[in-house]
Amino acid sequence: MADLKKLAEEIVGLTLLEAQELKTILKDEYDIEPAAGGAVMMAGPAGDAGGEAAEEQTEFDVILKAAGASKINVIKEVRAITGLGLKEAKELVEAGGKAVKEQVSKDEAEDIKGKLEAAGAEVELK
Repeated sequence: MADLKKLAEEIVGLTLLEAQELKTILKDEYDIEPAAGGAVMMAGPAGDAGGEAAEEQTEFDVILKAAGASKINVIKEVRAITGLGLKEAKELVEAGGKAVKEQVSKDEAEDIKGKLEAAGAEVELK
């Protein structure tokens, strides 16, 4: 069990470049590649856990927890980020707990989070 914990810590500590290289190795040598939904799909019985942890490290979901006091500004920002229409953006903001963007890089996720928080929203990265 300690070896698995160590492996998980090493995977979490990968840089984006190293994670991309790991993804390439898993694809080329073990036929493991991301499915369209972002989950790892296995072609054979090879280890799924390492590939799945690499995906979690490189892709993040930006979750809008609450719109805050300036809901209009948050709706405008959501529209700018997602390209949604006014009605769809308003529904997303009012629903709360919904993903604004899914499977984006850490840099993009941090950028989106900063924009939404500047508009007054409460945001979480997963």
